[in-house]
Amino acid sequence: MQITRQADYAVRAIYYLSTIGVENRASTSQIAKEQHIPPSFLAKIISQLSVAGLLHTSRGARGGVSLARDPKDITMLDVVEAIDGPILLNECVADAHGCKFDQACPMRTLWCELQDDMVTRLGGTTFADFVIP
Repeated sequence: MQITRQADYAVRAIYYLSTIGVENRASTSQIAKEQHIPPSFLAKIISQLSVAGLLHTSRGARGGVSLARDPKDITMLDVVEAIDGPILLNECVADAHGCKFDQACPMRTLWCELQDDMVTRLGGTTFADFVIP
């Protein structure tokens, strides 16, 4: 299982902005260069993160991108789900009745536990955890 490249780029963009501080702005070209993200990809990602309330964007000579919240208030789950939508390991995790085996499936419990573990871990990991004070 693998997150999308777009989610990976989003994580890197938020990480970079976390390292420069919530009160500072960066240009998208600066983020793209520092994090090795194709600029065309980054524009769409920045837009999605802004709609999700994770980033502020401003245009003009003094414009740029900044965090909308403190890094301690942004989780990995926030970023991944802003780009990829809710994490879902298998369809049966969301809807047991969507599978012809229904509740009798011996693997469903494992899928549900793995889903819970991943969501809990990503939701409990903030970008402040990665930034060296």
